[in-house]
Parts: sequence; C-alpha cells; structure tokens
Amino acid sequence: MEIRALKGTKDIFGEEMRKWLDMEQTIRGLCDDFGFTQIRTPMFEFTNLFQRSVGDTTDVVQKEMYSFIDKGENAITLKPESTAGVARSYLEHNMGADTQPVKLYYISPTFRYEKPQAGRQRQFHQFGVEMFGSDAPTADAEIISIGYELLKRIGLTKVELHINSLGDRECRQKYNEALKAFLETKKEGLCPLCNERREKNPLRVLDCKNPNCQGMFEDAPTVLDTLGEGCMAHFNKVQELLTAMGIPFVVDPKIVRGLDYYTKTVFEFVSNDIGSQGTVCGGGRYNGLIEEIGGKPTPAVGFGAGMERLILAKEAENGNTLPQATRDLFLGYRGDDATVIAYKLITQLRAAGISAESDHLQRSVKAQMKFANKIGAKYSAIIGESEMENQVINLKNMENGETREVAFSDLVAVMQEELSK
Repeated sequence: MEIRALKGTKDIFGEEMRKWLDMEQTIRGLCDDFGFTQIRTPMFEFTNLFQRSVGDTTDVVQKEMYSFIDKGENAITLKPESTAGVARSYLEHNMGADTQPVKLYYISPTFRYEKPQAGRQRQFHQFGVEMFGSDAPTADAEIISIGYELLKRIGLTKVELHINSLGDRECRQKYNEALKAFLETKKEGLCPLCNERREKNPLRVLDCKNPNCQGMFEDAPTVLDTLGEGCMAHFNKVQELLTAMGIPFVVDPKIVRGLDYYTKTVFEFVSNDIGSQGTVCGGGRYNGLIEEIGGKPTPAVGFGAGMERLILAKEAENGNTLPQATRDLFLGYRGDDATVIAYKLITQLRAAGISAESDHLQRSVKAQMKFANKIGAKYSAIIGESEMENQVINLKNMENGETREVAFSDLVAVMQEELSK
C-alpha cells in the first residue's frame, strides 16, 4: 500500500516554506500598522453555522463542504471559509461590548472539496481581515486599502481593483425581481443548475461557470440599476475615499461574490498572471451576518486572500526574490574529543543569537567544507588536534577567503564583531 498525501493537499517545506514565512511576516507587519489583532478560530464548526451564513444555495454549501457526524452525533464541518467562524467568535465572546470597531485578522487553513488548480487546493490557506461595528464608508475604504497595501508590499503591480455595490436588503430584493424577470426569458437555454437557482437565489446564477450561460448574461440588469439613494451615496463615498487615497479602481457591476452574506460594497483584486482563477483578494461588506447567526444587527466589512495565490502571483511577477538561506558559522571538527569542544562552542554561539551549524554525519574535513558552502555559511572553522592543543581556531570568511586566528574563549565576541560589520 502506497501512503501519500490526499489529492488536493500539499506538503509545504524547504524553500517553499521560506516563501510562506516571508509572506506571513509581511502580513503580520501590515496588520500591526493598521491596528488589526490576530484571531485563531477552530478548524471545524457546527455545520449549521455555514448553512446559515454562507447560504444553502451556494456551491460551497451544496457541493464543496467537508461535513461529517462526530462521535457525539453533532453535524460538523471543516471550515470552507473563515469569516463565519470569526463572526461566531465575535458574537459568542460579546466583542460588541468592547471598544468599536473591532479589527481582527487571521491566517488559517480552509477546506473545500473542489477540483485542484493553480493556487487552490482542497486544503488551502486564507489570510483575511474583518472589521465589526462600523457602517461608515471609511471602514470599507480602509479594508480595501489593506489589500492594496499588501499587494504593493509584496511587489504586485499587475493587479486591478474591481468594485461594486450590492446594496441593502431592499435594493437586493428589487434587483432579484428584475433579475428573475430577465432570467425567465433565458430559461430555455440555461443549464439545469441555473434554472434551479433562478427562483431560490437568482444572484447565484451569475456565478455559473458554464460558458453558454455566461454568454446569455451579457445584457442582464445590474445591481447598480436598483440601488437606493442611501446605498448609492455610500458607494459614491467609498469611491471618493479610494480616489483621495490614491487607490485606482474599476467599477464592475458583474462582481457579486460567491457567498450570500455580502451587502453594499464588494470588491476583488484581480491578477492576469496566474491563469483563469485570477482573484488574489476579495471581500466586501456583510452587515447582516451577525444577525443571521443570532446576534443583533452589526455592520461588518472584510476580505479574504488565498495565501497560495498570493505567493503564486508574487513569484509570477517578480520571480523568487528571497535571498539564499545562510548560517553565520559552520564549525567542523576532526576526532571525538574535538566533537565535544565543537558542540560546547556551538551552544555558546546559539545562546548569543548566532546561527551555528556543525557535522552530524562524521564527514571528512573536505566534505564538511563542501557542506558549509552548501548551507551558505558566512564563516567556517575546523577544530582538530592542533586547535585543541592551542585552544584557537582559524576563522575563515567564506566570501573573501580571509582567515583570522581566534581563541576559543573569544569566539562569541569575535563572531558578534564580524557579523556587525
């Protein structure tokens, strides 16, 4: 029996892991700058959380969730997206009593049973931000600006911001009626799934991936045609703020997002460098979500960005920009007695914050030096009989080949001095 990772899952290690850690470090620094604090929610929740929040007519609920009955006879689902879990946590822990707005971010594994593709696995990872407690257009603009700043910090320039507004419940009801009437005229040519959805949730029809269906939607009414005065004013203010902040955008009435909890502003950052699934970041406002899961009406806005897609898009545009992995010092040895001294010194070096490495395979001196080169050691030294006798080593600068005689007792101080140059 061959044991291997499940389809749609992926091991992350080595050079790729360095890319992930670099991205996570950028994200944490960004969120600190914007005043967002991290939240970690469980990887699984009660299934009804996602049925109520995501919408039972979405592809996520109908086709993609990993759901099961646990030993306590509870219906459980591995989270297919993270916003619902964060909203549940906001409500459960009474964060509405805290100073508002509450600004949270997460980096989390997420699970959907769908066809694996570039930048998307069945277990994938999302970075997201959520702001609860403000209905002001400034909150929408700030959330969008975080996405914009992230893409700028990781060097993405070939990304375009598309924005739209879905309006409030009244606007959406008017739009649903107009869309239903339009779709009634197209029903003969629609796929079975679209015909099933056009009565239950016509907005989801526009998400259909069938090219024939998409061709029939070209002249469909847009949600902007049905926005009320208040929602249009909100959308106009968001646009005004983005312009003042120097964030370019395109108004795109076709953006509806794939989850039912969105209201008013919706947006996507789209890259042309990672294939047909080019959205690297998307989100919007979801003022009805907290109420939907049992809380009082609470305005909220946020976005999610696929970590895999961010890394893929960054490399597609800029290549691998990470410097070579290095060690400060490789300290080799010859003989059993030298081994003890080498590891004594290595322990002292590491305690002082100096990255030190040695040999674990009883290599020859020549092979140890090849290993030092391979791991990118900045300095190297070998402890042998003469070094043991004199209590000194010849410290070699691996870049220019210069050597320096250093007493064992001075090695930490000398390395600190050399590394500070």
